[in-house]
Amino acid sequence: MKVLLGIGGSDDSLDALDRTVERAVEAGDELTVAVLDNPESERSADEVIDHATAVLEDAGLDADVRHITGDPGSELVQLAEREDFDQVALGGGERSPMGKIRLGHIAEFVLLNAPVTVTLVR
Repeated sequence: MKVLLGIGGSDDSLDALDRTVERAVEAGDELTVAVLDNPESERSADEVIDHATAVLEDAGLDADVRHITGDPGSELVQLAEREDFDQVALGGGERSPMGKIRLGHIAEFVLLNAPVTVTLVR
């Protein structure tokens, strides 16, 4: 399966990186990691790229890591469509005090607009 993982530097997205890499190794998925500019993250894109590269190397997984600029949600959706990915994976989703999931604006946009299956890694 051809999987596109979008990460922006939040703790949720780094957890999604770990879990998606683990699954890609087990399932033999072809993984591409798209590092998105996320103004809500304390980590810079370069820090996220370095972290993603280290995680991939530790797992022995050969995957493409790209820095995506522009509007994160729409750029991720366009990339998924343009390059015929089978799935988009994202981290995110917090529980509200009432137990409902609250999504960030990037995750919500991708979930509503992606032309392929979207997996929200929590």
